[in-house]
Amino acid sequence: MSLSKAAIGLTLLPHIGGIIGGLLTRKNIKQWYETLDRPPWRPPNWAFGPVWTTLYTMMGYASYLIYRDGFGESRDRALMLYGSQLMLNWLWTPIFFGYHKLGLACAEITLLLANIGLCIGAFYPINRTASYLLIPYFGWVSLATSLTYSIWQRNKDKKKI
Repeated sequence: MSLSKAAIGLTLLPHIGGIIGGLLTRKNIKQWYETLDRPPWRPPNWAFGPVWTTLYTMMGYASYLIYRDGFGESRDRALMLYGSQLMLNWLWTPIFFGYHKLGLACAEITLLLANIGLCIGAFYPINRTASYLLIPYFGWVSLATSLTYSIWQRNKDKKKI
């Protein structure tokens, strides 16, 4: 694969799960999410689309930089961590919005956050820019982890969640 095709493909890859997740989320906002007891400090609903679009683009491009600049076992490890965090990222939406399993979503996003941290560490020696591109993602998922936990705690006694 040429580097330009790799750059485009790897940059766009995270958006696949984002688009599918967005469709699932949209169906559940008014009929379910809006009925939950949510903390007042949560971001407004309109912010999630632009933020995730930006983060998916940044993480995808970061993976391309690792693909381009890495070699051997360190590149393989970094890209395996990247792939596993991407799967965890994509799984959170169906768990939370599809199945309404708030406790499981909280555990899953905590694993995602740890995986992103490991990914940043694995990317750093290969390409510092790639690791820096994941820092806003780590910050946003930290907020999302806190939000998921708060929503779970505020709603766990109301119904079987």
